[in-house]
Amino acid sequence: MMKKLIDYTKILRSKNAGPLFITFDLIFETEENMQYVLERLTKETVAKVYGVKPDKVDIIPYAVVNSIKITFPRKNVSGSLADVDIYGCQQHMPLANVEI
Repeated sequence: MMKKLIDYTKILRSKNAGPLFITFDLIFETEENMQYVLERLTKETVAKVYGVKPDKVDIIPYAVVNSIKITFPRKNVSGSLADVDIYGCQQHMPLANVEI
């Protein structure tokens, strides 16, 4: 049985990276969990979950602190009339539920 991404992380959160981008912090208890996720989580998977193009997704590992940052353009500018989450802090659950 596959686990969800959130099962491997200590912290999984989203937030704005300026008004045009959203970023996700995946923080892990162990280097092993971080490496396991890093080897399996692809730009294509993230893109599919959030409806963006894979070439717009950045997955950046920070091994020294057992974390991964994922960033891509927001669909709507933060604070615009079409925006449903001005701070970007409620966007992590679709990613959290990805099976790894």
